[in-house]
Amino acid sequence: MKILLPALSPTMETGNIVKWLVKEGDEVLSGDILAEIETDKATMELESPDDGKIEKILVKEGSENISVNSEIALLTVEGEEIEEKIEKTIESAPPVIPNGSEKNIKEINISMSSLLKEQSDGMELKNWSEKEITMREALNQAIEEEMNLDKDVFLLGEEVAEYDGAYKVTQGLLDKFGSKRVLDTPISEHGFTGLAIGAAMSGLKPICEFMTFNFSMQAIDQIVNSAAKSLYMSGGEINVPIVFRGPNGAAARVGAQHSQCFISWFSHIPGLLVVAPSNARDAKGLLKSSIRNPNPVVFLEHELLYKEKSNVPEENDFLIPIGKANLIKEGSDVTIIGFSMSVQRILNALPSIEKLGIKPDIIDLRSIKPLDEDLIYKSVKKTNRVVIVEDGWGNTSFGSHLSYLIQSNCFDYLDSEIIKVSGKDVPMPYAENLEKLALPNTDEITSAVKKVSYTK
Repeated sequence: MKILLPALSPTMETGNIVKWLVKEGDEVLSGDILAEIETDKATMELESPDDGKIEKILVKEGSENISVNSEIALLTVEGEEIEEKIEKTIESAPPVIPNGSEKNIKEINISMSSLLKEQSDGMELKNWSEKEITMREALNQAIEEEMNLDKDVFLLGEEVAEYDGAYKVTQGLLDKFGSKRVLDTPISEHGFTGLAIGAAMSGLKPICEFMTFNFSMQAIDQIVNSAAKSLYMSGGEINVPIVFRGPNGAAARVGAQHSQCFISWFSHIPGLLVVAPSNARDAKGLLKSSIRNPNPVVFLEHELLYKEKSNVPEENDFLIPIGKANLIKEGSDVTIIGFSMSVQRILNALPSIEKLGIKPDIIDLRSIKPLDEDLIYKSVKKTNRVVIVEDGWGNTSFGSHLSYLIQSNCFDYLDSEIIKVSGKDVPMPYAENLEKLALPNTDEITSAVKKVSYTK
């Protein structure tokens, strides 16, 4: 088994091996500390991904500027040859992608860009000038364009200015717009969220970044009781045009406190719009639409998608309307629905599904609230079978609500039960092997499709 240098911080591109805590020939257990790795932020510990013996150390301690995902050691797993173990790992691994990996979702042999159709999205089709960029760059581009177009748009959050953002989404914006429009805040989500909402009530258009949406819990009262309810409670007199944005869901080995998916939480609240893009193109078009929307928008990104690329229009007027889903692959046998990172998990399972002779409709919801019910129902009435994939916990999840909507509106068309593939009902484990088990994987998605299709 190849041991690779993982990304141990959101912005890590390279790392230094400070010290090996094992030597060649040592027996190790899953979770044992193998080495100390220096990242761009701190020195962290590297754990063994499995039980076995350290066969060979490929990079000596003291080595610097080692690229993320470089091979640094070989682990022999008891009873198996290294080559056999690698093959089995590739065949069975779920689509949990190490943060910062250059390979990432490209390894599934399906390009997201090749599946993204050029759609009108309610607009006249245009010959867009496009460039392949990452989601991180697309979000940055969207913010810069909207700040150029509207002087009332400003950005605030922890480390968004001097540090260029914890995930480098806001890189360069301080230099372009200055400290009056790009504000570093104290570490007080409740405080700066309240400030942003007050600014929105006064006619400005804040983009409020949470370093992770897990930290938005510190400001949940502000989001729910001030941002979401003010328009209704004021009889339509007080608008709150604000975008809350940042990473949501499970990244890679960041612990339970940093791995929760909040799509169900925020979609539960009247007055909030909820958006969750799965690729760079949608991220740009939807963020621009969110900034221009007069309502509070919760814009949920995914850390593991920040480095993924797709072709993105460069024009200022490229918008994707909130409330429109995207049929990214058309079939006839089953409707598979996902959003954010779960779309990539579905695409990862697609080769296995197609080997069964099953042709799926794959729907990327993009917008959680409002929801494109028309597209969903049209697909279900054609395929008569549904699988829903979501990273969040299954108990009282958004997928549960979606199942209710489908059976209420398409009951007579369903030829099978609706199956939901979701995260396991446990706090997210830190250990890499357990983290993979806690999230939806290729086998689970394929099995669900087989079950609704009555295929063995």
